[in-house]
Amino acid sequence: MSLSFKGHTVVVTGAGGGLGKAYSLLFASRGANIVVNDFNAAAAQKVVDEIVKAGGKAVVNTSSVADGAAVIKTAVDAFGTVTILINNAGILRDKGFKNMSDKEWDQIMEVHLKGAFSCTKAAWPLFRKQKFGRVINTASAAGLYGNFGQANYSAAKMGLVAFSKTLAREGAKYNIKSTAIAPMAASAMTETIMPPEMLANLSPEYVAPFVAAICHPDGPDASGKVFEVGAGFIAELRWERSNGAIFKTDTSFTPSAAAKKLPPNPQSSPAVRFDGQTVIITGAGAGLGRAYALMYGKLGANVVVNDVSEKGANSVVDEVIKAGGKAVAAVCSAEDGDKIAQIAVEKFGGVHVLIANAGILRDKSFQAMAEQEWDIVLAVHLRGTFKCAKAVWPIFQKQKYGRIVTTCSQVGIYGNFGQANYSTAKAGITGLTRTLAIEGKKYGILANVIAPSAGTAMTSTIWPQEMVDAFKPDFIAPIVGYLSSKDNEETSGALFEILGGWAAQTRWQRSGGYGFPTVKPFTIEDVVAKWGNITNFEDGRATHPASTQDAIQQLVENFAAMSSFKDPNAFADREDSELVAKAKRTIPDSTTYSYTERDVILYNLGVGATEKELQWTFEGDDQFSALPTFGVVPQFPCSAGFPLDWLPNFNPAKLLHGEQYLNIKGPIPTQGELVSEARLLEVLDKGKAAAVTIIIETRDKHSGKVVFENQSTVFIRGAGGFGGKRVGNDRGPASVANKPPARSPDVVMEERTTPSQAALYRLSGDYNPLHILPEFAAIGGFDQPILHGLCSMGISGKHVLKAFGPYKDIKVRRFAGVVYPGETVVTEMWKEGSTVIFTAKVKERNSISLAAAAATLADTSGKARL
Repeated sequence: MSLSFKGHTVVVTGAGGGLGKAYSLLFASRGANIVVNDFNAAAAQKVVDEIVKAGGKAVVNTSSVADGAAVIKTAVDAFGTVTILINNAGILRDKGFKNMSDKEWDQIMEVHLKGAFSCTKAAWPLFRKQKFGRVINTASAAGLYGNFGQANYSAAKMGLVAFSKTLAREGAKYNIKSTAIAPMAASAMTETIMPPEMLANLSPEYVAPFVAAICHPDGPDASGKVFEVGAGFIAELRWERSNGAIFKTDTSFTPSAAAKKLPPNPQSSPAVRFDGQTVIITGAGAGLGRAYALMYGKLGANVVVNDVSEKGANSVVDEVIKAGGKAVAAVCSAEDGDKIAQIAVEKFGGVHVLIANAGILRDKSFQAMAEQEWDIVLAVHLRGTFKCAKAVWPIFQKQKYGRIVTTCSQVGIYGNFGQANYSTAKAGITGLTRTLAIEGKKYGILANVIAPSAGTAMTSTIWPQEMVDAFKPDFIAPIVGYLSSKDNEETSGALFEILGGWAAQTRWQRSGGYGFPTVKPFTIEDVVAKWGNITNFEDGRATHPASTQDAIQQLVENFAAMSSFKDPNAFADREDSELVAKAKRTIPDSTTYSYTERDVILYNLGVGATEKELQWTFEGDDQFSALPTFGVVPQFPCSAGFPLDWLPNFNPAKLLHGEQYLNIKGPIPTQGELVSEARLLEVLDKGKAAAVTIIIETRDKHSGKVVFENQSTVFIRGAGGFGGKRVGNDRGPASVANKPPARSPDVVMEERTTPSQAALYRLSGDYNPLHILPEFAAIGGFDQPILHGLCSMGISGKHVLKAFGPYKDIKVRRFAGVVYPGETVVTEMWKEGSTVIFTAKVKERNSISLAAAAATLADTSGKARL
């Protein structure tokens, strides 16, 4: 049933083009009222006109998203309320961190973070009153993983993830659901950073149906979750935490203990120290900052104690000096990063470590949160971290050394009721830090982020005293010390949760997801139907992307894979006749092949595996696997059913199997569901015959990954004379001549087939009666049923595997003769570099059965499989 949005009002910010326009058109087509917000009035009006012309309802709003009240007022004035808010507006101000200006930072924060806050804040009372609301916040891969030249954008986009999670918690009792998406789509922003050929495959129409599906009252529950969406691929992201390490919380818990990473706190040798190094610590007048300052002072560092409290800063300085250390106070806001760095340079001659720790709380439910409470928390935490990092960055770059540890929070990872401002700021720090790690790598600058839980002046207002005592700041400091030391030479861009002597790394885990074909946009209903695939973390397909490049790879693979077999012109050739060109544009239905370990064993037995070769005939064997040539089986229904009746004088009785090429693209599952798609690759007019090559791609139905590629060539006698190409193209290993060298074979193997070999092999899917009925074989001119050509290929392929080891492709260029069940197959093999050329003969009749055949080895060392 089609899901309708009739009666709903959807506000879409940044809707003059790209994703926002796609959202607006889709929701309108399903009956929703649309508020098209964009600063570009002409672009917004054009979208509204398109909606109205199609019979929908829409109005323009040109207010800044930072004035959310004005945006939402338009919805109320025009349609009475708002039910769905899509915070989509965004801008780019890309710049290397060293050259990024305060203005370029502030502009991004204003549009992305303040805009999302302001619009959501204005809609929130309406959502609560009507007991329904949907909020979509737009993150990005840059926010999730960091990205070079996008420190501002990364921070803002990651901040929106935690903002969404907190809204989901606060809105649950009012049926308000909030979700963060990281879309990959062509837009005015991405045009500046992505090549045209990629943009062409990243249509916003491949994102919009997902957003609509999770906004519908009857749609799947995506509240508090994060999704990556683009090029037809959709997957959920969630945090995954290591078991971590537990340290004994006594005097032996030092950075040296953290360096060893094992309880009961053995110390590294030499000890982790900071002699001659200068460490800046913000927010160091008490709590965590004080603990850090005392630790660094004890370990030989010069300590710059920053705090807005003069009394607090000077008190900690006195403690450090009294303990034999060196310290100076920097009394100012963390936003005065330049001033703090200047004090460090003037007093100690340089800076080597920045611990960005300053923070404040302004807890309030989102309904009651004032704009000022949002602004001040974002300023101290996120802007303060930016300003301090910006101040030390040129120093770090020049000396080709620097360590930065920033401060997130578990609230910034998971969201928390009453802390929309705090969670957003803390998550933003994670996005910023990951970009700093990327940009700093070549300069020896490492940046990590911690999410500590400790009893401090902030947490004392919300924690019971016993918790404050159990989670002392002293138990956080050693991990920070190690991460910021020269002993840490590799760890960068990582997130750690730390409390009470326990520390663990937290990373993203991505579900296997689902890839829709990119020939036409999938529908809202398609998303609902595939929700289980999209959100499945337990089926063995989950991954752990750690960079933007990792993240987009699967998206790109989806459209790259889908495009060739779904594009009607993918295999067009200028030399083709009109008859062939038309046939090539035909896209047959795909076929599904479901199988179990039993089917794998049946195939292996069919090509001669024995009861003694348990790796091929016993499913419980540790090395149980399918023989490589099993790859010809899943594709067989697809290639055998390919329509050829468009050829002149086509007669299936005059069809001969001429060539077979198999490329093994990935590990072969021993059970599962595979989907095969076939297309016409090449058609040659041989005068009195036609040579037709079909390409078949076989994928795992659930992951979408290619497992096999087959190219099958058949000759149809009497079907020539249609014009066009007479000579085929170079198709690499699939078309090489494979002429055996003029020397004796390097290896010869022989194997006697059984009289029932064809009867057994046919159970793998080739039921041609030629291989079982004597009277049918007689019609073909044979004395008895013959062995399948692909069975002979499998037998010789097994010989190559035994002699030389695994191969990644195998080709039989000519099925030159027949093998009768019970005869002996002799495989002669020559190794030429990474290629094994082979022929197969029938021993009893000394006749060739397979000619011009070869396999490309996966391991060029030539190590045998057995």
